[in-house]
Amino acid sequence: MKICGIICEYNPFHNGHAYLIEQAKKLSGCDAVVCMMSGNFTQRGEAAALDKFTRAGHAVLGGADAVIELPAVFALAPAEIFAKGAVRLLNAVPGFDTLAFGCETADPARFLAAAKATSEESRGFRRILRLHLRAGKSLPRARSEALAETGESEAAALLQSPNNILGVEYQKALLSCGSLAKILPVKRTGAGYSDAELLKNFSSASAIRAAVREGKERAVRKNVPEYVADDLFASFSDGDAFKKIAVYAALSQSAEQLKRVLDCSEGLENRIKALAKDNPDYDILIEKATTKRYISSRIRRILAAAALHITEELVRKALRAPLYLKVLALRNERADELLPVFGRAAFPSVIRKGDLAALSAAAREVYEKDVLAADLYGLVTGKPANRTQTQFIR
Repeated sequence: MKICGIICEYNPFHNGHAYLIEQAKKLSGCDAVVCMMSGNFTQRGEAAALDKFTRAGHAVLGGADAVIELPAVFALAPAEIFAKGAVRLLNAVPGFDTLAFGCETADPARFLAAAKATSEESRGFRRILRLHLRAGKSLPRARSEALAETGESEAAALLQSPNNILGVEYQKALLSCGSLAKILPVKRTGAGYSDAELLKNFSSASAIRAAVREGKERAVRKNVPEYVADDLFASFSDGDAFKKIAVYAALSQSAEQLKRVLDCSEGLENRIKALAKDNPDYDILIEKATTKRYISSRIRRILAAAALHITEELVRKALRAPLYLKVLALRNERADELLPVFGRAAFPSVIRKGDLAALSAAAREVYEKDVLAADLYGLVTGKPANRTQTQFIR
């Protein structure tokens, strides 16, 4: 069976996501689309608008054949680790042939060239990169400018948007793990990744979440499938309760403990601790901690990882250890075909609670963080979220 993978968050699932799945099926010639989706917390370091099982169900209703959970240790990581973790899990699935993603530049050759340029860092590139970082620039900006200054202008131009950056990281991850899967960049339609403007029918997830908060039901319904809109207006989580827990994590943990979190380096742990004491309001804390070097999503990820006690040591271990495929949702009519495929995967599948017995010690440790994330999500939303059984969607 030929599998096309999509790495996603679906926060929430919208018309643009349905378009990508449709195009992935059409252009890849695959037999099934398998999505690798973040669980209850996203790469922005925030609680998802809807729980992971609800969002996985939406994806299957929207055209996917199966949805596998991207563990929290990877979901709350910067782009490079996010991509490596997701690709490593997809690559464990027999028949994984193509990785599709939405982007601004639908040219596989440019992604491959940029991936090689950023993987094979020359001495001159590293020197210029360090200079830009010392000047207080964020890593994505510093990398793009260093590429431009070392003659890699096309790669630099490609790295100007979040989706292209992720696309390059996906290609790098495929190369680094020796995967034979090819990339399928699909040009986005409608709004960009973080566009705040609400469009007629292809708005960004950020704009849709904002519209839900503002009660713009009619506009939201034009941008998402009906079943998504119904759940959004019945069960939407704005994440405010989690914000208090995130600030508490900064207050209750020492600077040394915070330093153990991935990407909390260069004294950032001291900055976060000092600001948390004087700024108990989460949004103000994020605003004051953010600089050109330390972008807001990095601060939010650190706080979320701290709240879940996800250390860099555990993340690095997860990148090496045998893990698992936690299947959140499966198209019922494809179950007889896909379950045997997952059964032959390099990592054990978790379909039912009894499957946990097959996990290695390291995999169990990673899985326990997913359990904690679900428990915490249930606490802040008031809705039980820690289920184990895979959904079979008709």
